Amino acid sequence: PKECNGVKIPVDASKPNPNDVEFDNLYLDMNGIIHPCTHPEDKPAPKNEDEMMVAIFEYIDRLFNIVRPRRLLYMAIDGVAPRAKMNQQRSRRFRASKEGMEAAIEKQRVREEILAKGGYLPPEEIKERFDSNCITPGTEFMDNLAKCLRYYIADRLNNDPGWKNLTVILSDASAPGEGEHKIMDYIRRQRAQPNHDPNTHHCLCGADADLIMLGLATHEPNFTIIREEFKPNKPKPCGLCNQFGHDVKDCEGLPREKKGKHDELADSLPCAEGEFIFLRLSVLREYLERELTMASLPFTFDVERSIDDWVFMCFFVGNDFLPHLPSLEIREGAIDRLVNIYKNVVHKTGGYLTESGYVNLQRVQMIMLAVGEVEDSIFKKRKDDEDSFRRRQKEKRKRMKRDQPSFSPGGILTPHALGSRSSPGSQVASNPRQAAYEMRMQNNLSPSVSPNASFTSDGSPSPRGGIKRKVEDSDSEPEPEDNVRLWEAGWKQRYYKNKFDVDAADEKFRRKVVQSYVEGLCWVLRYYYQGCASWKWYYPFHYAPFASDFEGIADMPSDFEKGTKPFKPLEQLMGVFPAASGNFLPPSWRKLMSDPDSSIIDFYPEDFAIDLNGKKYAWQGVALLPFVDERRLRAALEEVYPDLTPEETRRNSLGGDVLFVGKHHPLHDFILELYKTGSTESVDVPPELCHGIQGKFSLDEEAVLPDQVVCSPIPMLKDLTHNVAISINFKDPQFAEDYIFKAVMLPGARKPAPVLKPSDWEKSSNGRQWKPQLGFNRDRRPVHLDPAAFRALGHVMPRGSSGTGVYSNAAPPPATFQGNMYRPLLRGQAQIPKLMSNMRPQDSWRGPPPLFQQQRFDRGVGAEPLLPWNRMLQTQNAAFQPNQYQMLAGPGGYPPRRDDRGGRQ
Repeated sequence: PKECNGVKIPVDASKPNPNDVEFDNLYLDMNGIIHPCTHPEDKPAPKNEDEMMVAIFEYIDRLFNIVRPRRLLYMAIDGVAPRAKMNQQRSRRFRASKEGMEAAIEKQRVREEILAKGGYLPPEEIKERFDSNCITPGTEFMDNLAKCLRYYIADRLNNDPGWKNLTVILSDASAPGEGEHKIMDYIRRQRAQPNHDPNTHHCLCGADADLIMLGLATHEPNFTIIREEFKPNKPKPCGLCNQFGHDVKDCEGLPREKKGKHDELADSLPCAEGEFIFLRLSVLREYLERELTMASLPFTFDVERSIDDWVFMCFFVGNDFLPHLPSLEIREGAIDRLVNIYKNVVHKTGGYLTESGYVNLQRVQMIMLAVGEVEDSIFKKRKDDEDSFRRRQKEKRKRMKRDQPSFSPGGILTPHALGSRSSPGSQVASNPRQAAYEMRMQNNLSPSVSPNASFTSDGSPSPRGGIKRKVEDSDSEPEPEDNVRLWEAGWKQRYYKNKFDVDAADEKFRRKVVQSYVEGLCWVLRYYYQGCASWKWYYPFHYAPFASDFEGIADMPSDFEKGTKPFKPLEQLMGVFPAASGNFLPPSWRKLMSDPDSSIIDFYPEDFAIDLNGKKYAWQGVALLPFVDERRLRAALEEVYPDLTPEETRRNSLGGDVLFVGKHHPLHDFILELYKTGSTESVDVPPELCHGIQGKFSLDEEAVLPDQVVCSPIPMLKDLTHNVAISINFKDPQFAEDYIFKAVMLPGARKPAPVLKPSDWEKSSNGRQWKPQLGFNRDRRPVHLDPAAFRALGHVMPRGSSGTGVYSNAAPPPATFQGNMYRPLLRGQAQIPKLMSNMRPQDSWRGPPPLFQQQRFDRGVGAEPLLPWNRMLQTQNAAFQPNQYQMLAGPGGYPPRRDDRGGRQ
């Protein structure tokens, strides 16, 4: 949104999409939005829950204005996850709690040290630390979030023209399933309907890499992922003084420097608003087709089946449900290695590895054993690469020490980088000559140092005879101990002994590990292509087997128990929360996590080991937490279930999806009629009224209804007193439990035009140069600039590499002008403000003094005399708005000039 005179003008999302593409459906994986809005890393956190909710609303608005869906907006929050995912959630939450407590203790220690030394720190805010573990189904926070999103949807359907004909589905945390998998389940079930449009353009928002795999698994030709662009090393504010440029452990308690003449920029952040990128899966499909196409196959090549096999092979390098194989690391090119092995072995397999989410284990065994043959060389090469990297780093540190200047002036004359005057310690010399004299005198008084003398780390001469170097001054960094030593002979025996505490000769145990891993591969692929095969299954080990252990897997069973049900929300909280987050649970349930006499106290260790497993940082390691025994957990909870209040019982129940529409939507009157008749039975959704969407409607007890006030759950936002939106419970089309969703491209689907350079371009192009496609539209015309626009650019932009031009140092126009800001635009002028609209205001003022400040007027350069309204401007003396000035005379503040033909520009 743009601001005019302090009033925010919203974006009209009903207008054509400026990205040259029109999307039909937008799906939001809400947890990727909730986390950065509630505890951001690059800016101060919101003060309370209300500010968090508003930040979430603004984030959704921004995404909506970029994508501008025309048919459907689907918002999915993570509900209760399958048991296989809960192990990872448990590990994350135990770590988050442990790291949060350690950070709070460290923060308090540094604060006390700084204050004891007389440093300055802003007063500590008395607020409870936000525990991000509350972003889990069943907590009061998630219940409140669902209410806030209902209000938000109703508000936008009432007031935003871009939402006018939109169908909105909200799947909150009470609906079981991970957010992205609820979205995939919806797409799968709609694709199986006869009314589905096979050329629907989908856009999915989320930063997880598995969204790419899930998008490929749909086999929809038009699938795009929008994600926030990752920018490494973004500045983060210090947790103590809220200043940028250092961490808590390096805080010195220096007072904050004034920003701006009157400290008016104190609250401004140095980082710009996050930018988004589109990831077009149709282009990725083109790359994969080039990569996977094989000649002389004993069976027909099918690119759709090849992509399914590629998705399956990516599971070996790690996913949310299984640890990655020890020999396969993404950063070591594991995916390329797997593809090459696949292309070599697939001739022998006689067919593809997978079909619609089901695995052919006999063919997978051939791939895995081929990987197993090169495992030993992979481990040795990994060790050689690590040693080589460490050697280069050591040489680099030595070189940097050697290249340090032998003498550097201190105090006021300490050199600083250009533009870093505001850095701590920088001062302005009031008497530079006196400062230079004092420095010379100090050098004369200090004893001379021989060239061969040794120095300490701060540059001062060391005592006679030298001193022993500290550990932190050493050239070699301490490495984590690795008892497995995969690069040495006997690595398999050591691995199983250290990681599983069994002898490698125990064939029965190794077989059990491999069978569990194979079950996991089958479960994950089924989860991606067909939905959850079992809510109870999970991989019961912390580590994976070796690829060479995958012998005889062809006859292993890969069926799962049918009819399993998900945990209830509060049961999942007991399975994934540490005792430190017990405040989100009912008191009697909380006691089971901390009471020494509790029958399940062993599920909640106060501390736990982290195995680095060959890695360098703790966050890369494996948290060695005990696995939760479902039967013991349920038995313990049976005793405390009667203690639940009615509100807690409601939060502990499983819910479903809710569909919203506005008054202009064709479904509005149909749904309103259902409420008037009071039907208690489910009703089929009429697909002709909502772009082919099918499912079942049932009345919602907490529905948003027309002519009823929608109360705002956030005090700073107003109630909706004239509501015209309506909501109703929605259920996806149901299928038999053994139904198989076909992983194929639907009949009638049109593939987007290819964008990669044709392989035979050199032969068929007749010497023409290949022009890559930028953006969605191949025929997008580049912006055309006429001579006047180029002249304006020459004045406004810095000339040459030095950045100094004729007008680069001109003062900005005075902020003194009031009156009529509008004048007719002359021919050719409209292009210049449009071209420069993305410039920062301070950049756009590099130009000559504006026309109404010029006293002399030179008629010898082909310029025009002052027009009457320009003379009128000379007499005005009031406040001046920069954006209005751009409208008046272009971004450089220029009067109209004649072009070469004598006409006005």
